[in-house]
Amino acid sequence: MSKDSLHSLLSIEDLRVVHQSGRGFVKAVDGVSLNVFRGEVLGIVGESGSGKSTLAHTVLRILPPPAQVLGGSITFNGIDILRIPENEFRKFRWRKLAMVPQTALNALNPTMKIAEHFLETARFHGIKDRGQVMEKASKLLEFLGLEPSRVLSSYPHELSGGMRQRVLIALSLLLDPELLILDEPTTALDVLTQRFILDLLKDIKAKLNLTMIFITHDIAIIADLADRVAVMYAGKIVEVGNVYTVFKNAKHPYSQALIKSVPSLVDKLDDMKPIPGSPPDLVNPPPGCRFHPRCSFTMDICRKEEPPMIEADKGCFVACWLYVKR
Repeated sequence: MSKDSLHSLLSIEDLRVVHQSGRGFVKAVDGVSLNVFRGEVLGIVGESGSGKSTLAHTVLRILPPPAQVLGGSITFNGIDILRIPENEFRKFRWRKLAMVPQTALNALNPTMKIAEHFLETARFHGIKDRGQVMEKASKLLEFLGLEPSRVLSSYPHELSGGMRQRVLIALSLLLDPELLILDEPTTALDVLTQRFILDLLKDIKAKLNLTMIFITHDIAIIADLADRVAVMYAGKIVEVGNVYTVFKNAKHPYSQALIKSVPSLVDKLDDMKPIPGSPPDLVNPPPGCRFHPRCSFTMDICRKEEPPMIEADKGCFVACWLYVKR
């Protein structure tokens, strides 16, 4: 166990998760190690299919079958949560760890009013006082800029996308979790609603000091919200560090390419470049560094050996042979 893992709220060590397909096992998360420190917002960024959501679902133990955890550990406050029996973890989930998923409409039961979502969640965790639950739900909805009397008596389809997303955030906070995982919560929202949700999350962080993992493919959101960022590519973490350091001076060629692929308000439009090639086949990933087929700095060793994760700058770690002294 690393020194950092001893001081973290959540510590992931050498996690390996596969999805079974007709062609073989998809290595969705392959040897990921990551620490999340109490009170921080950790952003996880990468292209679609990089393993971000699979990582989040593994932490919450909501992987869809036939996905399998092949190895590694996930430690929350010193407890290896992969070893807790499922019936016990169901009580652990939502009280300690909660999640806001991508699509609010799919996450909410269309046949239940919003009030019933709060009451059912509370009942499952042994809270049967309806008045207490409704009071807490009302305060949370009001904090998130919603009118409790209207929202609680509504069905999900009667609310806008932004309102449903805020309902999910309120629902995730109902039992005062220590860690909140947000899996691309602004993806289906318009730009103005995205901005509103991000400002709300900043308020939550400031007022509740809540630890968060924010998963997205939008690096601009990470730059605005996160304290640290982990860059994920083809099932692996390739760079992790302070968000300012990574965005100001990214080390990994993939991190650099991600930043250049986004339009800037100050740089010329010609400076924006798409990442060449396509993400690798994770049933048969390339040997060595998985980014090497798309990288303009590829060396012979990149094609043969997987790079170790090293500290390239203070607090900034990168898995790239460009920074390994040989």
